[in-house]
Amino acid sequence: MDRKLTKSSSKVIAGVCAGIAEYFGWEVSVTRLVYALLTIFTAFSGVIVYIILMLAMPNNS
Repeated sequence: MDRKLTKSSSKVIAGVCAGIAEYFGWEVSVTRLVYALLTIFTAFSGVIVYIILMLAMPNNS
C-alpha cells in the first residue's frame, strides 16, 4: 500500500486537515474540530504548525 500525505482537494483553507484525515482514514470534520481545540488550548501554536504543513505538504495532483 503506497500512500502519501498530501493536501486534500476538499479544502477549507489549504486542505491540510482534510489531507491528514484522508491519510489516516479519519472523519474530516472531527479532524478539523480536534485541530481547532488543540490550537486554542496550546496558546494558538497550532497556527504556526498549520502554516508549516501548508508549505511542506505537496498538492494532491
